[in-house]
Amino acid sequence: MIKSVDSINIKKNKNTWYMFALSLLILDQVTKYFVVLLLPLHGSTDVSYFFNIVHFRNEGAAFSLLADAGGWQRYFFACVASITSLWLIFMINKSQSMRELLGFSFVLGGALGNLSDRLLRGNVVDFLDFYWKGSHWPAFNFADVTIICGICLLISLIALPNSKVATITEYRAREQ
Repeated sequence: MIKSVDSINIKKNKNTWYMFALSLLILDQVTKYFVVLLLPLHGSTDVSYFFNIVHFRNEGAAFSLLADAGGWQRYFFACVASITSLWLIFMINKSQSMRELLGFSFVLGGALGNLSDRLLRGNVVDFLDFYWKGSHWPAFNFADVTIICGICLLISLIALPNSKVATITEYRAREQ
């Protein structure tokens, strides 16, 4: 018999959320692998009138912040991503809200994806290039998308505090 979503207590087992973050990390690394394999550095493939797949390397942070800083930023951003990932693991263990768990897991998966790049390649592979009439948004990657999704979920907790999202205690009460 298939259990309904309400009767499955996926929040009780925090490993579910770690596996979700791990799957995002793997998906991020697989997409970057194929970009590196199939496109030369600085190469581009037109997909539509507003979107290209590109192969760029970002040694800085978002929008290439500090990209030309001389190399120290690789270690600095790796340390920031490591500390952030540890904090996110702590928050996943502590959280009782589905949106919090989902938000923290999205951010964790993305942070680990970009951290992996910094540790393995020394930079982050960016490949999603959106533009309009010659104006390009800075290229980004799947890890960046998951980080933004997670941050939006977490912001929604602040912006919409009274929206009904069940806690673990409420889920357990429903199961009985």
